Amino acid sequence: MAKKRPEKCISVEEAKVLQDTWCCTRTPEIDRCIGFEDHREFWWSLDELMDYLKYVKRKSRKQGIHDPGIRLYFGAYPKEQCKMGKGYATAFFAPTGSPVGEQGKGLDNAPNNYNIEAYNQGGSGNPPFEY
Repeated sequence: MAKKRPEKCISVEEAKVLQDTWCCTRTPEIDRCIGFEDHREFWWSLDELMDYLKYVKRKSRKQGIHDPGIRLYFGAYPKEQCKMGKGYATAFFAPTGSPVGEQGKGLDNAPNNYNIEAYNQGGSGNPPFEY
């Protein structure tokens, strides 16, 4: 039997509004400031994401964290580390969670878990893909 739709799913229309609002209110200023059209969408395969999520879950359990989370951060490569020499934006995942009994367990305010590596290296369209 298939699992039901996750509670936090949004419709395609809602996603388009979010992307359009980002593009209209932030993209022009960011691109003007840095002097080029920056990345604003990032891609990972389901297999690699599942591998990372399983890794975080396994390492978290060993640390006594039974309800870990993932926080998504925006970042930018230093120009000298960027293959195209521009310093494009990126996004990376950071594990979160507190051991049982500590404040923030399982909540969106859980601390970052710096004992587990963050995850990066997603792909991005150039120019960016529109949603």
